[in-house]
Amino acid sequence: MFESVEALIAEHQELQVKLGDPAVHADAGMSKKLNRRFAQLSKIIAAHDRFVAVTDGLAAAREMAGDDESLAQEVPGMEASLAEVREALRSLLIPRDPDDGRDVIMEIKGGEGGEESALFAADLLRMYLYYAESRGWKTEVLDKTESDMGGFKNIQVAIKSSATDPAEGVWASLKYEGGVHRVQRVPATESQGRIHTSTTGVLVFPEVDEPEEIELSTNDLKIDVFRSSGPGGQSVNTTDSAVRITHLPTGIVVSMQNEKSQIQNREAGMRVLRARILARQQEELAAVASDARKGQIRGMDRSERIRTYNFPENRIADHRTGYKSYNLDQVINGALEPVIRSCIDADEAERLAALGAS
Repeated sequence: MFESVEALIAEHQELQVKLGDPAVHADAGMSKKLNRRFAQLSKIIAAHDRFVAVTDGLAAAREMAGDDESLAQEVPGMEASLAEVREALRSLLIPRDPDDGRDVIMEIKGGEGGEESALFAADLLRMYLYYAESRGWKTEVLDKTESDMGGFKNIQVAIKSSATDPAEGVWASLKYEGGVHRVQRVPATESQGRIHTSTTGVLVFPEVDEPEEIELSTNDLKIDVFRSSGPGGQSVNTTDSAVRITHLPTGIVVSMQNEKSQIQNREAGMRVLRARILARQQEELAAVASDARKGQIRGMDRSERIRTYNFPENRIADHRTGYKSYNLDQVINGALEPVIRSCIDADEAERLAALGAS
């Protein structure tokens, strides 16, 4: 595996030259892409330099150990250090999801449970917003449909990061959140104190960096306008500002009504549409990929129940990784990192195992 580092060093040097060219920075999409790759390779090269230094140091210590007792005593510790830096380098060489550095569009949808599901959708939104804030990410609500009791039947939010390192990208962490989230608690709508089980769906799409990445022909789009509606279906706008965009080749439909301006709703709708088309393309590629990816933690089945939030027991459990903790009160307020880390670790273990088997 380590033989590939030489090629990566050469690529890193080439990128360094390219990033010094002002013409590259004139293309925002290309500049962002190259900077992500450069940051990823920089981490690998730093780890490789450390590996080489520790390897050389250990070899020298072993050679002189017979003449120097103090060096002989240092050899076991240096061997342990070498094992650590080797594993760190090996981990960085695991093929990374090419979309890890992307921003995301997240959609939270009410599922089974009616009003309680919509209220839990609001809780999940707050959890993700607090988590995003803790990571220094920016969030923007693109569209929402509120329920009668203040929950959300559906809400879409864009989450962005300024990080260049793909490992710190929004998609790198939040791609594992797609699926069915199950909640067990006494709903606000329950008068007799009985625990109910409801579900809320979460969809996560990597956002397209530049519109040109997913080209959309006007002939492939059907655009309808209508009046915005609020809880209970009542009209909340006297003009046709809401927009519905249908992508005819794929049948994907996006509706936006959050803004009072038809132009703003259309722009937001096109962002979401491009993200969904990109996700569709990725799913088609994954469907014909090797079986090695089928066992990975981020499955493509959006109907999969991925997590349970049990409020009476203050317990959260991820059904894919086996993670379980009794601090749901903290997690629902944004302390999501350990849960996500369990998914990242499981995914990397799968990738590493696949490399060993190949």
